[in-house]
Amino acid sequence: MGLKYIEPIKSIVLLLLVSLSVLFTIAVWNYSPNYEPMEQVQTVDISISEKKTIDEIIKPYKMITNLKDQVLGSVDVENMDTILNEINSWELSELQLVSQKMNKFEIAQILRQPSQMTLYFPGEVPMLVYDNVLLVDDANIPEATFNRLVVDWSQSTQAPVVHLLSEVSGLHYKIQVTLPNKTNFLRNVIDVGQSFDEYAEIDRGNAPFLAVPNDPVTIARNTYIQEEINPNKFRDALFSESNNAVRRNQVDATHEEYGDDHAFLNIDTEIKRLNYVMPAVESQEIAIPSELLLNTIDFINEHGGWTDEFRYAYMNPISRYVRFQLYVDGLPVFSDQSGTNEITETWGNGRVFKYIRPYYKLDLKIESKQNELPSGVEVAEALRESQEVDFDLIEEITPGYYMIQDVEQELIVLEPCWYYLIKDNWLRFAPEESQGGGMIGLE
Repeated sequence: MGLKYIEPIKSIVLLLLVSLSVLFTIAVWNYSPNYEPMEQVQTVDISISEKKTIDEIIKPYKMITNLKDQVLGSVDVENMDTILNEINSWELSELQLVSQKMNKFEIAQILRQPSQMTLYFPGEVPMLVYDNVLLVDDANIPEATFNRLVVDWSQSTQAPVVHLLSEVSGLHYKIQVTLPNKTNFLRNVIDVGQSFDEYAEIDRGNAPFLAVPNDPVTIARNTYIQEEINPNKFRDALFSESNNAVRRNQVDATHEEYGDDHAFLNIDTEIKRLNYVMPAVESQEIAIPSELLLNTIDFINEHGGWTDEFRYAYMNPISRYVRFQLYVDGLPVFSDQSGTNEITETWGNGRVFKYIRPYYKLDLKIESKQNELPSGVEVAEALRESQEVDFDLIEEITPGYYMIQDVEQELIVLEPCWYYLIKDNWLRFAPEESQGGGMIGLE
């Protein structure tokens, strides 16, 4: 009798199970849990100062006009901006490789030709980066660099030609120019170039072309109040994790350290310098120059780190190192204390590996006194006669500022000086010292 009802019972149980399954499924579909609202993660948006464009960061430091019987030169910012604005309006095309490996003597021969102006850049500039300024109508701009830009108007019946030269690699490119307005070219380039100061070429045989001021140079000795930027702004910008995860350590009276599980930030409170390192992203790969420079500029722009006028000065793709130097009134500022007059970055795997910079800015100018320096010709002759210097190795001689920090009164004094460049090292010309001055080294 029991066996008779087994199959109907099994069918009823199966139907109940299927019905329950359907009911549970409908319940899950329509169930809305009463969760508390999820707190949004706040992204720290730090903008310490204004962002800057490529043409504000990558600028020449000197301009030389070669005429038939005259060499003229200028470091004046207003003249420089007038000329760069004019060049930026040109239509450029037909980028052509002229030579892949010129020596410095051959480059010097080009630089001393008459009826042209040369813009001198302190570091090698990638064409793919400067294309934001020098608008070339060419879809195949190469991964090449230059440090001399020559505007050649020697063919008076034709439009000018732009030459891009690298004294490091020996590359020489030429670009054709279409002038939208010839009158503007005559006024903003040729006339401005002919108003420059008298310069003189220094004869050094096969050494690079070198032109310096022919007369004594008058430059202001300036004293500024040093305004501290709260280093916590940099801390908040550099550490992506919540500030609760960042640990603080007072190392000694003038050094503080911040760190999390990925990076650390060392702050020198005496000279107002910070040093940030993220060891995990260190990279040994050789960088592509254009990517390296754009990445480092973008990184500083992200937190508005251009607290004064810093210009691109140097790059080493092998060590992935880029340097931006402080400029005041068109002149480079040098210091015995590394990281107080410059911003340096070493780029890692996808982000910055090392970042060293000052966290102050030049505030109110409280004193300015005109100082007269000897002419560039006198400095060159003194260096030629020096027993401590191989004169043929000198690549450049330029006026600049020597930075003196008064940490007690929080003042910065900028002392006008002459500097000369040998093998990527800037040395201060100080005739009263037997060694000729101090050396500021680059990586």
